Amino acid sequence: MLTTFTTSRLAYRQLTAEDWPFFLSLQHDEEVMRFMADRGSEEEIYAAFATRLPVWTPESRHWLGLLISEQASGEPVGVTGFIRREEDKAEVGYLLAKRHQGKGYGYESLRAVCHLAFKQCGIRKLVATVTVGNDPSRRLLEKTGFMLEGTLRENYFLHGRWQDDWVFGLLNQEYC
Repeated sequence: MLTTFTTSRLAYRQLTAEDWPFFLSLQHDEEVMRFMADRGSEEEIYAAFATRLPVWTPESRHWLGLLISEQASGEPVGVTGFIRREEDKAEVGYLLAKRHQGKGYGYESLRAVCHLAFKQCGIRKLVATVTVGNDPSRRLLEKTGFMLEGTLRENYFLHGRWQDDWVFGLLNQEYC
């Protein structure tokens, strides 16, 4: 069964093969991907997309890939989800289409993913890795309660050079 739920303005459901054009459009948007990844080939992007398609359960060890849509219009907003990195620790991720940024959808959807991970999946800690300089993502994580735990120097190769990464964490007991 596919994972589905709603928040006040947004609807979430597990990604399906039909979401490929939207996923690809996010990956091809240089502004959206500026701090995320260099532009890959369509085959590389599809390989990443395909890892999010198997049916997910709380015990799964692959990405929970969720399509975020506006409830009112049904228009896709972005993608989000998490992957267990250890038995009780998971990494969160999110991408929002440029036209939907600045509306509070990032905060609403990240809170929803945190709630799912902590309250329904028994996750003890969520982490997020953000390229240094991605201040909007940093502000979103901090607003949601994540704390900066450190900087990994020259951790990620992006745009032809090594980039530093911020590592954020949020413990289940800190989430409210």
